[in-house]
Amino acid sequence: MDMVTKLAGQRAVVIFSMSSCCMCHTVMRLFRELGVNPTVVELDENPRGKEMEKALARLLGRNPAVPAVFIGGRLVGSTDKVMSLHLGGNLVPLLRNAGAIWV
Repeated sequence: MDMVTKLAGQRAVVIFSMSSCCMCHTVMRLFRELGVNPTVVELDENPRGKEMEKALARLLGRNPAVPAVFIGGRLVGSTDKVMSLHLGGNLVPLLRNAGAIWV
């Protein structure tokens, strides 16, 4: 859990992902189209990925644990939560407050 918390707090937007996860790619694309350059942690390419995946599953209360999105060091959630925020017009202000976008 400490590794997840440490990584999540290092940048404005951190996405924990699996390289083969289509929903992860969808979320990353959304952020990039909004002008965000997220830090992406590919759990299947990280030596401590399994450990972080278990910690994220406990934190999210679900499995699979990816994508797991952190904005401003705080857990936002997975695809459903990110999309809900976006469609409700609340994602961009959240990204602005975290310093992820300037516009």
